Amino acid sequence: MTLLRRRRASSPPAGPPGPGRFPAVVLCLVEKRMGASRRAFLTQLARAKGFRVDRAYSAAVTHVVSEQNSGAEVAQWLEQQREECGAEGDPALLDISWFTESMGAGRPVEIESRHRLRGGWGGGGDREWGRGLPYDSALSQEALETLAEEAGFSGSEGRSLAFTRAASVLKALPGRLSTLEELGPLPGIGEHSRRVIQDVLEDGVCAEVERVKLSERYQTMKLFTKIFGVGVRTASRWYQEGLRTLVDLQERGTKLTRQQQAGLRHYDDLNTPVERGEAESISRAVQGAVQRCLPGTSVTLAGGFRRGKPHGHDVDLLLTHPEAGREAGLLSRVVSWLDSQDLILYQHSQENSYALQEGPEPPGGRDVMDRFERCFSIFRLEVQGGPGAARGWKAVRVDLVVAPISQFPFALLGWTGSRHFERELRRFASHERKMVLNSHALYDSRRNLFLPAVSEEEIFQHLGLEYVPPAQRNT
Repeated sequence: MTLLRRRRASSPPAGPPGPGRFPAVVLCLVEKRMGASRRAFLTQLARAKGFRVDRAYSAAVTHVVSEQNSGAEVAQWLEQQREECGAEGDPALLDISWFTESMGAGRPVEIESRHRLRGGWGGGGDREWGRGLPYDSALSQEALETLAEEAGFSGSEGRSLAFTRAASVLKALPGRLSTLEELGPLPGIGEHSRRVIQDVLEDGVCAEVERVKLSERYQTMKLFTKIFGVGVRTASRWYQEGLRTLVDLQERGTKLTRQQQAGLRHYDDLNTPVERGEAESISRAVQGAVQRCLPGTSVTLAGGFRRGKPHGHDVDLLLTHPEAGREAGLLSRVVSWLDSQDLILYQHSQENSYALQEGPEPPGGRDVMDRFERCFSIFRLEVQGGPGAARGWKAVRVDLVVAPISQFPFALLGWTGSRHFERELRRFASHERKMVLNSHALYDSRRNLFLPAVSEEEIFQHLGLEYVPPAQRNT
């Protein structure tokens, strides 16, 4: 059965490709490492979106798309194709990320440096799921993460969490996964996830996952939830109203909040990865503003960058002062000064409401993950190359969070992530230690006692765990 499935999917759908909606763009997908089945699915997707996809390389091809190949490998492949067909041309050699973004936008997106293939693994290999992972494990993890995302879009938090846990288990594997039996009785991988992994191992692709990727609802939900200020409920409502594209939102006069207006206005920039150097540049700018307003205040770069990631979606900065209470009123002064320097394109602040909570035990649940004084903002970052180079700047999402010094270790732990690591750590605290852990405190329910800490290490000690460095919290 498997061999028959492979044989049927060995080539894209029959029939000559038409000129498509974008006559200046002709795609050719490299089958090496992508696999015949996935190539067929992606070809079908692209043609449904109005792209012309040629089965073989020719002089007409303008964009060569590859997955998990290096620039050198694709260049060698291209040279071989030229020799066989005698066609010249100088197509762009692109990572699958360009293809994915173009499918989401419904048009060819502008080619940026991050889309172009480099030496070593392709640009997509720099994504968190692909770093250091064997190819089959990476594909399986991506497939599970897609199903987790789709379940979240459907409001099924339990299914989403199950697929997320399974993907995290794959990410933690020390070596290549060749057969499903190698997983053994590992916890966190249910029967559904095992079927997905089996399909990927056998065929290089999971039909269920590809159907999800091709579905109009998934693509629309993914597009809308990438707008700053738009959650699943809003995106779902827009989809039910018949909206499908960003242009639809504008042409139909959809009522947007101020935050959503800013998110739509800067959509391309905010969905371009933020490089570490850019995050550090913003951190220095905030540090300068903080020292003007309250000398001695520290600014800590948190989130994925603290975990060692080379790029991320936004920048999280934690502010605190070593003297208790001195941080009061700091955020408004810092934001005001940054605004006066034309560094902020949008900002919305919320007050610290944690102190208003009554009772000895910090309330549980996701609604109290963040009750710090906080500013949701979009920074105007000067750039010389890459996205925004033509105008000299790009928009970057920045969260400024002020934590009292007594709560700072808990805030640092909570804001470092990853989200799945934090969820599992808090679940362990609750189920195994009868404690409540959040970004403000650690409470021992058995002794009816708050447990103070001056560092992350001390929090782990209270939980009876070995300290896990930030770089090991990506799963």
